[in-house]
Amino acid sequence: MTAREVEPGLWVRGFAPPLKLADFRLVAFDMDSTLISIECIDEIAAAAGRRDEVAAITEATMRGEITDYADSLRLRLALLRGLPVTALEQVYEERLRLNPGVETFVQACQAAGLKTLLVSGGFTFFSERVRQRLKLDFARANTLDVQDGRLSGLLVQRPWGTIVDGAEKRRVLLEVAELMGISPAQTIAVGDGANDLPMMNVAGLSIAFQPKPAVREQAMLTIAEGGMDRALTLLRP
Repeated sequence: MTAREVEPGLWVRGFAPPLKLADFRLVAFDMDSTLISIECIDEIAAAAGRRDEVAAITEATMRGEITDYADSLRLRLALLRGLPVTALEQVYEERLRLNPGVETFVQACQAAGLKTLLVSGGFTFFSERVRQRLKLDFARANTLDVQDGRLSGLLVQRPWGTIVDGAEKRRVLLEVAELMGISPAQTIAVGDGANDLPMMNVAGLSIAFQPKPAVREQAMLTIAEGGMDRALTLLRP
């Protein structure tokens, strides 16, 4: 189905706006380049002097050119082996910023009674800080393994598995919806990269924020210009 531009930089596909925000019960957000302006792993790599190598893999993965997210992440993590964990704190303090309009949109969702979920292929070091800052209800992300104050290049095994990839994002959204007693049609998924498509494709409303082309081609609502709060022109309380 062809998307149509309803305002400059704002595209819709498959629905007629406005929608009522309160008709939804759960909103799930990607983190890197969606809630925040950076790809954390690329910034960590910069501290290791390997930004170009890691960023090239990240970009190819988000465009969908590398289809196995788990392998992509393992490749990038191996390049960070031995980096002191203090570099992560430096990235958070000096580089991590919320994207424009994020706080306004999240607060509008919360005011409308939606539960909020952060589900990220990034790392808990950052996701927990972002979750607390935005007062989100739930979060899932990967946990970096640290040995003697340095990154080992591996992830910590968790009860649910090891890597949050596209399939895990989809599973978490559906699981939280089931635990809430709601249908997938009552969920919103917000992302920008190819690994967000599995959860976006099962949500009642998919929002692509400053997305890669593969995501823009499938999302119901695309914000190509401006802040995330532009979604509120099509989603009324």
